[in-house]
Parts: sequence; structure tokens; C-alpha cells
Amino acid sequence: MNKLFGDYDKTVFWLAALFCLLFVGITMLNPAAMQTNFQAIFDFVIANLGWLYLVLTMLFLIFCLVLAFSKYGQIRLGKDDERPEFSTATWFAMLFAAGMGIGLVFWGAAEPIFHFAGPPFAEPGTQEAAIEAMRYSFFHWGLHPWACYGVVAMALAYFQFRRGMPGLISSTFLPLLGEKGIAGGWGKTIDIFTIVVTLFGVATSLGLGAMQITTGLGVVAGMESSTGLSIGIIAVITLLFTISAVTGIKRGIKWLSTINMYLFFILMTVVLFIGPTRYLINTFVETLGAYIQNILWMSFFTDSQGAVAAHAGWEWVGGWTVFYWAWWITWAPFVGSFIARISRGRTIKEFVFGILLAPTMLCMIWFTIMGGTAIHSELFGAGGVADATFADTTMAIFAMFGNLPASGLLSIIAMTLTTIFFITSADSSTYVVSMMTSKGSLNPTNWLRVFWGIVAGSIAAMLLLTGGLSAVQTVAFVFGFPFMIIMVFMMYSLLKAFREDEKIEVAVKVEQKVG
Repeated sequence: MNKLFGDYDKTVFWLAALFCLLFVGITMLNPAAMQTNFQAIFDFVIANLGWLYLVLTMLFLIFCLVLAFSKYGQIRLGKDDERPEFSTATWFAMLFAAGMGIGLVFWGAAEPIFHFAGPPFAEPGTQEAAIEAMRYSFFHWGLHPWACYGVVAMALAYFQFRRGMPGLISSTFLPLLGEKGIAGGWGKTIDIFTIVVTLFGVATSLGLGAMQITTGLGVVAGMESSTGLSIGIIAVITLLFTISAVTGIKRGIKWLSTINMYLFFILMTVVLFIGPTRYLINTFVETLGAYIQNILWMSFFTDSQGAVAAHAGWEWVGGWTVFYWAWWITWAPFVGSFIARISRGRTIKEFVFGILLAPTMLCMIWFTIMGGTAIHSELFGAGGVADATFADTTMAIFAMFGNLPASGLLSIIAMTLTTIFFITSADSSTYVVSMMTSKGSLNPTNWLRVFWGIVAGSIAAMLLLTGGLSAVQTVAFVFGFPFMIIMVFMMYSLLKAFREDEKIEVAVKVEQKVG
């Protein structure tokens, strides 16, 4: 029996599985009631806790940057003589595919168009609105999300590869809880909650991906969009990403991530050169400057006077910025765990700059090309992208392609990109959750990967049944807030570990000198 099921933590596995399966079961029985509950929670968090998301997410970014420039920046995430397991190019491809994935394709044209048609300050549909739209798109997909991932990944990699601890979130609390604490009730509670957050976090993106692929099939193949078709797509993709996860990081996940990076660059390059090239280059340079100039102000802007809410007609900061910060935090456990797994041997300074700067720049280029082309079409071209986006958010990128040559081919590439992003995000999370339920093993048994793959797909299907995008947003708020507090203690624990190691090194040097 042990050979079949392998070594796994029965308490963590069964309690986490029970919670997720109960959610799926209750949702199936009464999706309308669940949708009402989701909306009530969504409204409460936006009204009362949005400011805390803004403050703490900025704190995560400051923490990563300060560590990189501090004396601790030379600490290696592994033994002193270890070197990175993966090449820089492969490392970047895997972390980018896991860290952003489906969301980039879903929001690449949609978010800038939403801001263009409903900007926080400017008049809708104007050149000023276009400038705001691009600046806020850069902000929402820039340094802050990668800082959230970086805090979790750095702490996990340090304790896992330098201290020899299991690859579990609870391991990062060793200086605070001690070995008995992390092996006992507190540690198991943290790990169970982390698994639940991970599964619901990835399920939000699986829901977005299924909706995007459904729309793409309608554009390319004329299939009628429906929730049933989206759920069918989830079922097929769940099978594919489970197979990929079973093959392991060095095969399925690595190959698919590399393929996706090629497709990503091909699609960006083609749209750049067949679209308004000069306009896009100028937009990128201008928006990069605006982002750097306004990052502090945007990071702490809460709309305390209600000016934006009155202008936009709704709670703009909560519905956009706070939602994004909550979404990134729900992704932090699994993306952080996965990035930690592939970052062994890198120094903290190398890790921070690699994870913050390169992916941020790529996201900015993507939003410039996709969002900039959509806005250019509205300002100077055939238009129609905004109307299509407001009718159906998933139509944004396809409507933008419709105003370009070879729109059908571009739509097929975008669908393929979404599908592979779907698979890489899901198989990465399935691998991480399997690792968490097998006591941090770097090679969890296959049956765990299959089980959690099915659970993740089921949760995504239930989210679609309970309100689609609004349900996805609410789940991000529900599970993001408690894990955000866990991340604060994680930072404190990591600093305490650095100081402990520093004292040991000083003591050793003194002993050697005396001896």
C-alpha cells in the first residue's frame, strides 16, 4: 500500500481535500446562494480592507528591493558552492509561464480598453484617457505582483535549500515556531490553508482561460459560447495538464514553458510590425516614464475623497487595483513555491533582480503592443474593440485582431498560447500542491498530481457556475487576505533567520581566530 500511495501527510491531505470537495459539492447544490455570498464578501472587502492591500503589497516590493541591495543580497539560495540548476533563459521561461500565464492573454487588450473607455480621471475615449489606460496597465502588471511572488519564493528557497527544510510554507516559520511548532498544529494549519489558497488561486485563472478559449472557438470555428462549453474545455485541459504534471518539471513543464515563450514572442513581434509600430514604440517609452514617475502615488492612492468613484460611477480602486493585489497574493503560494523550486543556487540579489525586472519589462511590452494597438484602433482606426469588450471581456483581443491583417491566424496563435499557459499554470500548481501534501518532497507521487489536478479543474468549473468573472474576483479577496497576513510574518521570520546565521558566522570566525 505504501508503495502505491507513497509517503504523504495524511492530516494535511485529507483536511485540504475535504474543504475543497465540500466547496465543489455545496456549489453544485446551490450555485445561486453561493453567488450571493460571493458578492457580499466582495463588497465588504472593497469597502473596508482595500487600504491594507495597498500598504502591504507596497511593503512586499520594498522588502525585496532592500534585501537585494543589503548585505544579505550575496546569500545564496542553497549551499555556498551551489550554482543554478537551470540556465537563466530556461529559468525565466518557467517562472514567467507560471507567474502570469492566462491573465496576460485575457487582459492584454481588455484592461487598457476598459481604462480607456472608463478612466479614473480623464474624459473617456480621449488621448488623456489613453495615457491613463496604459499607465495603470503597467502598474497592475508591473513590479508589485512579482514582489508578492518573490517574498514567498525567497523564503521557501532559503529554508529549503540552505537550511535543509521541507518545501512547505510552514518551514519558513522555523525561527518563530521552532521545529515542534511547524511539525504540530500551527504548521499543519498553515500548510492546509496554503493548499486551499493555491487551488482556488489557480482555479481563478483556469476559469479565465476557459472563457477565453471558448470565445476563441466562437471566433475561429463559429462555435456558440456557453458555460457548458467552457466547463468541457476545463475537463479536456485538466486531463492535459495532469499528464504534463506527471512527467515532471524537467520534461513536460520545461518543454511547454519554452514553447510558450516562443509563441509569446512570435505573437508580440507580428502584432508590433503589422500594427501601428511607431505609435507603439512611442507609447512604450512614454508610459514607462509615467509609470516610474507615478509608482509611489499609485501604490498608495485609495481615493479617500471619492473623486474617482464619482467620476467612474463605481468603486474604481477597489474593483481594479485592490482586486489585482488580492489576485496576485492568491497566486503567491503556488507561484512562489514553484519559483523557489527552480531557483536553487541563485543569490538573493540575482534572484530579486531576475524576478522583478525581466518579467515586468516583458509584461509592459505585451500590454503596450496589445493594449496600444487596441487603443490606436479606437482613436485613429476602425474601432469596435471597446464595444466588443464591454459586451464580452473575452472578445477584446479577438476584436483587436479583427482590425489587423491575418486576424484568423493571430486568433489561432492567441488560443494556442492561452491553452499552453492554461496547462503550464495548472501543472505547476498541481506539482506544488502535490509537493505540499507529500511533506515537501521534490518528487511527489503521481497519484497526488492526478488527484489535485482533478480538484483544481472542478473548482474552476464551479466558479464558472457561480458567476464567472465576478466569482473569480471574490474568491481572490476571500483567500488573499489571510495569506497576505501570513506573508508579513514570513518576512519577519526570514529576517530573523538571516540574523541567526550572521551570529553563527561571527561566532565561528571568532572561534577560528582564538584557536
